[in-house]
Amino acid sequence: MPPTHSPRHQPRVVCYHQTHFKPNGELVSLLPLVTEGTESIGVTHLIIAAIHINDPPRNITLNNDPPDHPKHDPLWEEAAIFRDVGAKVLGMLGGAAQGSFQRLDGTETQFEAYYVPLRDMIRRHQLDGLDLDVEEDISLAGMIRLIDRLKADFGTSFIITLAPVAPALQGGPHLSGFDYEALEVMRGDSIAWYNTQFYNNWGRLETFLDYDAILARGWKPEKVVVGVLTHPGNGHGFIEYGLLERTVYALSQVYRGFGGVMGWEYFNSKPGDEGRPWEWAHGMERTLRKSLKT
Repeated sequence: MPPTHSPRHQPRVVCYHQTHFKPNGELVSLLPLVTEGTESIGVTHLIIAAIHINDPPRNITLNNDPPDHPKHDPLWEEAAIFRDVGAKVLGMLGGAAQGSFQRLDGTETQFEAYYVPLRDMIRRHQLDGLDLDVEEDISLAGMIRLIDRLKADFGTSFIITLAPVAPALQGGPHLSGFDYEALEVMRGDSIAWYNTQFYNNWGRLETFLDYDAILARGWKPEKVVVGVLTHPGNGHGFIEYGLLERTVYALSQVYRGFGGVMGWEYFNSKPGDEGRPWEWAHGMERTLRKSLKT
């Protein structure tokens, strides 16, 4: 059965932020996204990565350190500024490091032991949502339990997104261990959108073939945010910035309800590189805004 749920369309510019510090220890500041924009802050959603659930329970890390480590204080202070100016700030759970979702896929007792500290961390840092980047096996029932509990604890306005590789939405092989189409049918009303990875040999955007293959399965454009690399050093399959602008513009013109664009990741985004990484988001926002006017 194809997906059946389609939320109200809102074009998005989503930016992941995992590299928080430069090699010299200096903070990679997000504030230029706010201060350097002439008409907007560029991003609609900022996703802070990566949260890991470790053994034993209550051992949660943001990258390599606890989220409450003093080194992260400036990051959380900047996140609060983003919320004040109207952007949404999410956390990213999982990613390439294994274990977080497996620990949430056990008995009810095990689930509570690992989930409650995650819940408390989300509350403490006032996150607007959670991006579930599942790159390990977890059961469909385990995903449903996690999504239901997040909605029960944080309410309907809490944003839940997922980050599948493109073949996961094409009925092909992927990394997550459950059926995304089945999840969408069963809990699509609770999932805001999918940050879909069109890179690292999982998909391409130079043509629309991979994107069309997703829509052919019944997915709505509103639910599919196309994910790209912001710099060739961040993985395989980087799309040169000028071509990306043209591609995003074309997608938003051809496909009514185009869901938006996601970039991995902020700190070295072209065309500004590490010196001016905010230029990527501002350019994508201008491109989408231009498209909406035509």
